[in-house]
Amino acid sequence: MIQASCLCGDVTWEMAGPFLFMSHCHCSRCRKSHGTPFATYVPGPTETLELNGADGIACWESSPGFQRTFCRTCGSKVPGRKPYQGLQFVAAGNLDGDPGRRPEAHIFATSKASWYELPADDLARFDTYPAGVESPVLLDREPPDRPGNGIRGSCACQEVTFRVIEPPLRAHNCHCRRCRKARSAAFASNMFVQEGGVVFTRGRENVATFNVPAVDRFTQAFCITCGSAMPFSYHERGVTVVPMGALDDDPGITPQAHIFVGSKAPWYEIRDTLPQFAGYPT
Repeated sequence: MIQASCLCGDVTWEMAGPFLFMSHCHCSRCRKSHGTPFATYVPGPTETLELNGADGIACWESSPGFQRTFCRTCGSKVPGRKPYQGLQFVAAGNLDGDPGRRPEAHIFATSKASWYELPADDLARFDTYPAGVESPVLLDREPPDRPGNGIRGSCACQEVTFRVIEPPLRAHNCHCRRCRKARSAAFASNMFVQEGGVVFTRGRENVATFNVPAVDRFTQAFCITCGSAMPFSYHERGVTVVPMGALDDDPGITPQAHIFVGSKAPWYEIRDTLPQFAGYPT
């Protein structure tokens, strides 16, 4: 039995194996929902799932019959109520232990983010779903705003839109436990711009925030309708953190390092050549 939880701890779950085909999904809906370059999911037997805190779960139907569920308080992705072919798919980023599986494939690889390069690994690659999955393939949604000043961004349901109007300062892949829980992913890809460099053009009132208690530098911002990670400004630091998966345009910058690799998920192996730091970069 492996345990898992959302960032705030309101929703927890346990699940027993055997766990099956673990994959990295690069589709635009997963990227938007998690705010990351890809989402890693692993399925297990539905009957072994024990879910606590179900009253705190919100649901958004991203496509007909397909629901994305998240914690109402912190925005972390949590198990849904609709299994697929008797299997319950869970986001690996929320797992507290090692599921005993390792990623086996990149799926929807042709939909990958423009700012992310697939690593030189030996994982299988599929343009859409792997063989045997009987689900409709949906086209990527067009950005809700027209091209213009700044880099466009939006949530998955497109109720929130924003523009980055200042040049990016830096970008990192963060493997700390909080980022993995918040984004429900292997790591968080964050871009930093100076405060005031992000302007919400629609739906600012639809963005909620969760502050981790007793932690000075961690806030999760998310759309209350679909749970997508959204930008947040740290006034005392003078910066705004932008989840790169939320971007609709190429930001002209790629992640420059992996940070907090000392907290890396046991099931994820870094296969690129970016610098790695156990904690903050020097």
